[in-house]
Amino acid sequence: MVTTAASVAERPAESDLSLFRLYIVRAVYLLIGLGEGSQIAPALFVHEPTARGVIPALLAGMSLLDLLGLKYPRQMLPLLLFEFAWKYIWFFAFGLPQWFSGQQPPTFAEDFFNIGFGVLLMPFVIPWGFVWRQYVMAPGDRWR
Repeated sequence: MVTTAASVAERPAESDLSLFRLYIVRAVYLLIGLGEGSQIAPALFVHEPTARGVIPALLAGMSLLDLLGLKYPRQMLPLLLFEFAWKYIWFFAFGLPQWFSGQQPPTFAEDFFNIGFGVLLMPFVIPWGFVWRQYVMAPGDRWR
């Protein structure tokens, strides 16, 4: 097989993300997985028998998948994109309007701090060049 410069440029290289960047991404997976997981775990084991449990189950599943990101940081990047998306949606659709109106729920200060921290952190953690190449410019899977 002959390797040309064009075929190498089309194929994503293993070194697309530096080892330092991989460790940063892994640290965020660990922070989210353990931080969120430790807060949600009690609700999985101690709850009312009639509790819906939708949000704790979703967050527990996300926490487990974030821990999988420690081993596969590139493959699990959609989780970080999801974190980025929901945090920005909450911040601009709910957080800021509540802040400016002065009408906030009792958990607002804690939510605003935790989610606001993610709003500030996520744009610097997500490897946007890699995301652009892998999810925007790369050809999609076939439909048929």
